[in-house]
Amino acid sequence: MTQDELERAVRETFAQQVAAPRPGAADPAGAAIRRARRTQRKRTTTGLALAAVATVAVSAGIVQLGDVTRRPTQPPTVVLGDPSNQVRPEPLPSGTGGVDVPPVAPDAGPDVLLAGAILGADGERVAVAGIGPAERAQRLPENAGWLVIGAPTTAGRTLWAVPRDGTPQVLLDGADAIVVATDGRQVAWRDGDEIAAAGLVRTQLIAPVRTPAPAGAVPVGFVGNAVLVRLDPARPGHALWSPATAPLDTGVDRITLNVYGALPDGRLVGQVSSKGTDQPCLALLDPSRTLTPIETACGPTLSQDGLGAVSPDGRWLLLNGASGKKAGALLVDVARIGVTSPGGPLVAGHAGPPLTGSVAWNAVDEAAYIDESGKLVRLTAGRVHVGEAGAAVAVPGADAANRPVVVTGS
Repeated sequence: MTQDELERAVRETFAQQVAAPRPGAADPAGAAIRRARRTQRKRTTTGLALAAVATVAVSAGIVQLGDVTRRPTQPPTVVLGDPSNQVRPEPLPSGTGGVDVPPVAPDAGPDVLLAGAILGADGERVAVAGIGPAERAQRLPENAGWLVIGAPTTAGRTLWAVPRDGTPQVLLDGADAIVVATDGRQVAWRDGDEIAAAGLVRTQLIAPVRTPAPAGAVPVGFVGNAVLVRLDPARPGHALWSPATAPLDTGVDRITLNVYGALPDGRLVGQVSSKGTDQPCLALLDPSRTLTPIETACGPTLSQDGLGAVSPDGRWLLLNGASGKKAGALLVDVARIGVTSPGGPLVAGHAGPPLTGSVAWNAVDEAAYIDESGKLVRLTAGRVHVGEAGAAVAVPGADAANRPVVVTGS
């Protein structure tokens, strides 16, 4: 129906309803039509105004991003969504399905990624087939799902987001190195001759920022909103890059070997090279002073593999090393770093077999990790502190071809 036909229909309807209009009365049909036209004009004007505001906002965002990245013309590696649409597994029903592994007992500790499925400590099982071998996994904020970093391939690494319905989505593909903040809200990666960072909202990467980086430099963590960058994997030295303010400055730190986490007051727990010896020491680092060591402590033989993590309250550090004649995972009381104990140097408790990947602190003093045999080691800091090492238990369905990956943030 055309506009003219619609107006004639409205006039005829009003003419039928008003048999005897008062002299000089306004045309009711015309009034209705005029009101409709005014409403339409207002809606159109409002829509145009909102569109203009959105355009200005997006333009401002693009300008700001271009100023910060220093390299606005180079396309990012970020893939939003999964355009191939090739991987669309259905979530498995409890107790049956295509992944031949039984559910984990409710008291089994953290979630575990195994054989194409997330095995929840509460018995939940979600299929994530199609992702392939994984290197790390952690929960998304608000329990919205999981993030999975694929094992390195000739094409690089892939970052997947897995919502709770089990539908994998590619966030990054072909990156040289990928790291996710412990809270799951930021991601950084190495791409060619640059390091990039982006925010993570649900399963979308937003506002990517890039900076030129030295050859070999890779992101290894986050300190607040700053990206922690190891400058050369073969040598000590780290730097902090603030994506929102400036390009990467390599700084002056050339002694920090590894950083394991942060304390509630902002200081970092790290491993530093020691003058006159090839044995590294533990240190508390000041991120506001180019990672300057504030306190140091030496004693146990520490592995330089970089594996390890600080407990959520900053009290404990779990890492690889040797204490006395026992090699394996060590538990260190962080409060003793920089404090001379009556018995001499810093003492670390034997916590179990060596770490082979991420450490999942499930509570203030409870940790879990996967050992060399593929077993799940669970420990309580208080018990290790009095001489009781963690216990290793088999993960149902794990074997030499299917090694489990512990999910952090569980």
